[in-house]
Amino acid sequence: MPNYHRTWHPGGTYFFTVNLLQRRGNTLLIDRIDLLRSTVEVVRQRRPFHIHGWVVLPDHLHCVIELPEGDADYENRWRLIKMNFSKGLPKTERRSAVRVARGERGIWQRRYWEHLIRDEADFRVHMDYVHFNPVKHGLVRQVIDWPYSTFHRLVEEGVYPADWGGGDAGGLRYDD
Repeated sequence: MPNYHRTWHPGGTYFFTVNLLQRRGNTLLIDRIDLLRSTVEVVRQRRPFHIHGWVVLPDHLHCVIELPEGDADYENRWRLIKMNFSKGLPKTERRSAVRVARGERGIWQRRYWEHLIRDEADFRVHMDYVHFNPVKHGLVRQVIDWPYSTFHRLVEEGVYPADWGGGDAGGLRYDD
């Protein structure tokens, strides 16, 4: 059994990548964006966290979130988000014998990628990565054109200019 190392830092800011189990051609996250949004809000009410940046793509999502002072429990937040989102869906997905035996749904990959943000430069790189991802995956030519992102709120707040991450990649700090 692999020994996964997780970094727990109370009150820390983290970057996450969370994937659907079946990624190829799957558009579940944007098809059910309202369910995902309401699920995240319900979890935030019970287990608060601050969303700095978030993007939802058809088959995965990226985010930068900050936990409350003294709190390092992101694992239960993700468990609740995945579980509650899955409960809101009809049971139509294919499940392996192992998942059936464990009573698990076949919606999400069990694991996720997490990274503790180290400093302001690391924060900026990951925020740019989050928001540029729809362009990187060829879903849109300009970041502003992707509707499932905190980019729009950050433009309103003056954090990003509206033309950041356009087709010419002008103004990007992200380097693939």
